[in-house]
Formats: sequence, C-alpha cells, structure tokens
Amino acid sequence: MSFVDEVVFTVRSGDGGKGCVSFRREKYIPKGGPDGGDGGDGGDVIFRATTRLFTLQDYIYKPNLKAGNGSPGRGKNQTGKRGKDLLLEVPVGTLIIDEETGDVLADLIREGHQVIVLQGGRGGKGNRHFATATHQAPRFAQPGQPGQEKRLRLSLKFLAHVGLVGLPNAGKSTLLSRLTQARPRIAQYPFTTLVPNLGVMELDSGHSLIIADIPGLIEGASQGKGLGIRFLKHIERTQLLLHVLDATYRPSGDMLEDLHMIRDEMAEYSAALIEKPYMVLINKIDLVNDISRDLDELQRVLKEENLFSLRISALTGEGIDVLKAELSNYFKENMKNSALT
Repeated sequence: MSFVDEVVFTVRSGDGGKGCVSFRREKYIPKGGPDGGDGGDGGDVIFRATTRLFTLQDYIYKPNLKAGNGSPGRGKNQTGKRGKDLLLEVPVGTLIIDEETGDVLADLIREGHQVIVLQGGRGGKGNRHFATATHQAPRFAQPGQPGQEKRLRLSLKFLAHVGLVGLPNAGKSTLLSRLTQARPRIAQYPFTTLVPNLGVMELDSGHSLIIADIPGLIEGASQGKGLGIRFLKHIERTQLLLHVLDATYRPSGDMLEDLHMIRDEMAEYSAALIEKPYMVLINKIDLVNDISRDLDELQRVLKEENLFSLRISALTGEGIDVLKAELSNYFKENMKNSALT
C-alpha cells in the first residue's frame, strides 16, 4: 500500500427532497384536504477517525464524493426517506481543511472522533402546511433545499510521543526496530527511509510510547532538497525528539555542526519544533572505539548547551536499555501532558 498523507477532493451533501402536493381521497370523502408529506432531508457529509487506517490512499482517485438526496414526500402525510449520509473514514491524526479559505474544520485525534462537515439540505414542506381558512386546497409545495459543496484538503499528521530526526543513514530506522517491533526498510545507503514509519515501545509501567521515524534531513531541506522536510509535520505533535548522530560519519566538531544544521532546517519549517525537548543519541559506537576522545569532547559541549546525550549502538543494542529507562522516566515525569496510551 502506498503512503499518502495529503489529498484534495470535493464533497457535497445531499439535496433535500421536494414536498408533495396531494389531497385526501377516501371513500365518502371525495374532497378531502391537502395531505402532501414533506420531502426527506439530504444526507450529511461525515468524517470519522479510525486506527485501522494509516494512509489517505483511498481518496486519491475519488475527486468528487456526494451524500444521498432526500426522497420526495408522499400523500397521506408521508415524509420522504432521508438521504444516505456520506461517511468517510480517515486515519487518526487527520486534519480537515477548507481548500478555499485554509480554515481547519476539524482535527480528528482519537479513535471514533466524528464530525459533520456539511449538513444535507432540508426537505421541502408538503402542501398540507400551506392550507388556510381562505385557501383550503393549496396546489403547491416547497422544493427541497440544495446540498452544500466544499473542496477539502485532508492532511495526515501522525500522533506520536517521540520523533526520530537526523541525517540520512544515521541509523534511525535500525533504532526504531530496536526500540519497537516495527520493521522499517534498512540498508547501508542514504534515504533508505522514503516514508514515515511508526513503532510502539512498551514501558515497564504498562503504558506504551508511539515512536515516529521520518526520512533523513539534509542541508537545504527547508528549500525542498531531499525527502525529510515534507514529512516534518509527522513529528509536530510529538512531546520529545531524539536527534540521532552517526559517530562514524565525521569528527565530533562536524557532528555538532550537523546537529545545528538540522535544527536550523527544522526552525525554517516551524519554530515550534525547536521548542520541543530533545535528546542527542550518538549512534554506531560499536564502530568508533578509536575516537572515544572525540566523543567525550562532543558530549562535554552538548552538556554545556544543556543537552542530554547518550552513546548507543542500535545495531548491537549497546546503551539501548539506558535509553529506554531515560524515555520511561521522562514520560513518567510528564505523564499528564504526554497522553500515554
């Protein structure tokens, strides 16, 4: 299944059914009064969030979607059948945006969260409503109200507690698979991760953390270079960022430059991302025993910047238990704000 996190299409609610012009005709009552029923209301356009879906792919090839029309009223004061609602299921974390105005109509952030985006047109009144003392046989009824139409943009933003960021090939996907049961694509070349991946990490407390891994960022990402900038929205809802550095890639001074470069790119995208708490993970230490002095210096500088750092090897598991403990402690302290599942 392809990963699609943004789609644009048009929805329309149902038209109301027209009212009925009818007169009571029964045995011994040859000239009964009006008994035309009301038309049925048109169907609504409803969106509902579900954890069964992880992509908006279902809506790529559906440019126009419409709810059912209400049925016309009938004689004997019978109201027409209501039009069928258009119920559209989307992944949890989907924003519904008015494409014309840019207004956010809804942000569906929990299972079963439901919103009516467009109401159907009201059914027209039958002729029985228009009888008066001076006009006892009205031969007209109301037409139904037309439905509403709107062009919408759906934008999916993952709901995750922790976001992984870093350069391509820093080992984020390997780390995700080490911390969770996720099985992202892993290989020794840049941009292995082409779409965001999610994994669930179980805590000793019985709670769980959702961790999001996005494609690596490169210099110039905020101007459209590389892949990661498009997916930064998937870590906007996180409470904590883990910045993964590749200890084999460069000396400590250059690694620090990489850290600042990526944070600059994130700031260009959204100042709110830079305000999030984050930890620095120095990955692949199983391959750099001969430059531990460089890593000591890097961690000293990070400490001066009030940044927590940890040496790990996502491949061998070294330091992973310490990282899990740090994550567990962090979210225990921030339990009320973290919405742990």
